[in-house]
Amino acid sequence: MALSDFDLVLFGGSGDLAMRKLLPAMYSRDVCNDLPPTSRIICVGRHEWSQDEFMNAVESTSKPHLKHVDATVWARFTARIVYVSLNATEASTYGPLVEALRTDEALTRVYYLATPPHLFARICDNLAATGLATPNSRVVLEKPLGRDLASAKQINADVGKVFAENQIYRIDHYLGKETVQNLLALRFGNILFEPLWRREWISDVQITIAEKIGVGNRMGYYDTSGALRDMLQNHLLQLLCIVAMEPPTSIAPDAVRDAKLQVLRSLKRFTPTTLSQNIVRGQYRAGHVDGTAVPSYRDEPDAPQQSRTETFVALKAEIDTWRWAGVPFYLRTGKRMADRLAEIVVRFKPIPHSIFNQPTNSFQPNSLVIRLQPDEGLRMNLMAKTPGDGMRLKQAELELDFKEQFKAPRMEAYERLLLDVLRGQLTLFMRGDELEAAWEWVEPILNHWEQEDSMPVPYTAGTWGPAASSALIGRDGLQWREEALPED
Repeated sequence: MALSDFDLVLFGGSGDLAMRKLLPAMYSRDVCNDLPPTSRIICVGRHEWSQDEFMNAVESTSKPHLKHVDATVWARFTARIVYVSLNATEASTYGPLVEALRTDEALTRVYYLATPPHLFARICDNLAATGLATPNSRVVLEKPLGRDLASAKQINADVGKVFAENQIYRIDHYLGKETVQNLLALRFGNILFEPLWRREWISDVQITIAEKIGVGNRMGYYDTSGALRDMLQNHLLQLLCIVAMEPPTSIAPDAVRDAKLQVLRSLKRFTPTTLSQNIVRGQYRAGHVDGTAVPSYRDEPDAPQQSRTETFVALKAEIDTWRWAGVPFYLRTGKRMADRLAEIVVRFKPIPHSIFNQPTNSFQPNSLVIRLQPDEGLRMNLMAKTPGDGMRLKQAELELDFKEQFKAPRMEAYERLLLDVLRGQLTLFMRGDELEAAWEWVEPILNHWEQEDSMPVPYTAGTWGPAASSALIGRDGLQWREEALPED
């Protein structure tokens, strides 16, 4: 589907996200000739830079993040970029932006707010006050979308005063990943899985997003946020929704988002007992990652010495529906872990009886592993006969590597999501009631931690998190996937 002509306005256009992700994503689409010849990217920032000074910053800061640079395309792409300096909180300074935007009402106009969320309301109000919030315009909200339920509701209300719900794109870059798209295809494009996608056949589901890196230069943000707000409330819950949702009536935005919302509303609410039993929070201490010594969280630059911020969280969730009653969903995310990966593991129930001359407990349960990063693909673990005399079974793996199977170049998450915004396609973006439902479920955890006078459990950097995480899943007689892998 071809794009119509557009003006894309990046608030925070000189910031880290714009330079590392957004501008490279748009360049990649220009390489593929997806951008109309006259489309423009207007970068808004606080720095009183000239156009040349900003383009020098793009050359030095954004260009290094490109995999390949075609000189002709780069010249064409940079010619689209306009820099506008203004104070986002003061409508009186928006004159240069008004002048920079084209007045043609047929144009698609997108405002991408790559700014702290406390600026969302002010920017939207100022866009309205200066006549820039037109019925044909769209606004993209970058996370974090609130710190709790009240602030999320406030964001929805403030932005909703200026833009209609179908103009608001709440972005979660994980939903733009190729494998997440393929999860929808896997579930609803094949008859094979749907009869088995339920409590009668599935033992448990594990969703893990693990990072080797520490906090880096994000301490100012991260210490006030933590792993629960930064990763679980959005990325992990969105993945859970796609795994667990009922078949939508179509791929239309509201059909998919209605199905996801139903999952969020069906999540079993925590009680004081389950809050203590089913949630583990941790904080990394000094250790080694890939053989390199790394400091503890509290020894990172600018870290508070007595910080209680969690860098790891694992929890057990349950969904009160006929399809999923009794099936535990284990969610886990952390920094400074043993490996960098994002994956969904759907583990099926064990065979009820072995007809072979080996005990039933020697059979690994079948599992479907959906890998989101670093190598996107699907793996199905089955039991198969080992070569040679006799009937001895061992776990074998069927693998679909997206890069090998499909030779076409893959889009990065932000490329796909930006294209969807420009096309007006809302399917991969959270609706306001989704956002509030996610916060409603998460908030009791935050309240519990605030009331509880305890510190996060320490874990050594370069491991898979606190031992309490293994104990959490172990109480159900289960193991995390890396713990259950058979020894060679």
